[in-house]
Amino acid sequence: MVNVLHDNDADQSVLDGKTVAVIGYGSQGTAQALCMRDSGVKVIIGTTRGAANHRAADEGFEVCDVDEATKRADVIHILLPDEHHGWVYEKHIKPNLSPNKILSFSHGFSVVFKQIVPTDEVDVIMVAPKSPATEERKAYLAGFGVPGLVAVQQDASGNARSFALAMAKSMGFTRAGCLECTFEQECYEDLFGEQAVLCGGTVELIKAGFEVLTEAGYPPEMAYFEVLHEVKLIVDLIYEGGIQKMNSVISNTAEWGEYMTGPKIITPAVKEAMKVALTEIEDGTFARKWIAEFENGCPNLLAKREALGEHSVEKVGSEIRGLFEQG
Repeated sequence: MVNVLHDNDADQSVLDGKTVAVIGYGSQGTAQALCMRDSGVKVIIGTTRGAANHRAADEGFEVCDVDEATKRADVIHILLPDEHHGWVYEKHIKPNLSPNKILSFSHGFSVVFKQIVPTDEVDVIMVAPKSPATEERKAYLAGFGVPGLVAVQQDASGNARSFALAMAKSMGFTRAGCLECTFEQECYEDLFGEQAVLCGGTVELIKAGFEVLTEAGYPPEMAYFEVLHEVKLIVDLIYEGGIQKMNSVISNTAEWGEYMTGPKIITPAVKEAMKVALTEIEDGTFARKWIAEFENGCPNLLAKREALGEHSVEKVGSEIRGLFEQG
């Protein structure tokens, strides 16, 4: 049974007098830095792009290069895109690390797949929200928080877990509840969920459904509403109360169709393909391919991104959303 931790399990005072350097100021970097600062934690921002005229400075943060941030910080919280962790660590962080510092992450990818191999003298922790950054910040400002994960990969100080929980509390995660896990559990499950269900699976299901309807002669605008627009409405119901809550709201006809047709679409062969995907995540095949793609300049990623933009469901969707915005 996974351990669920709340506010009374965390002591934020262990961060008193400490400096947290958030490395990277994208969506998660912004949300997490703002929440920690609003909770009284001293936060600075480390960047590889030059501190002058940085967006974080406009929001009241002290901004410096990663080398300086690493030297000054007690906690180095790395929130760069996964593919940049390795080179930034080797070039800017590792040469400036000293014993008793804390390396912190919100995803296990770079540690699990050894893009970063921490020195023995530092703590290595994970503090990860289970939410997009925008919702994470909204929940914090509303006085609550989103669920999170905490993990300890390396406990050089003997206090790594306390620091992880303190950071989670400062961002509101322990208000909702934090699950205690390992780096490997978070990394493998996160990658699998993204690829098989949340992003890869959902996107391919939407595209296929749109193509089937439009190729059969149905208006693309109506197809868009059926296979994409209403996805959010269904997912919101499932999020609120589970699959049975969703089934209690939809019609009996829709529920019967779920039972009769759903298993014909998501067949045992799909489940077997999911198992292959999980194996390739666990054995490092996916990570090796992704790092190689990045190091080669991302030609396949960019081509896939461009092709998706040309898909008719994206073009029709853009037109329909524009009409709603105008209205």
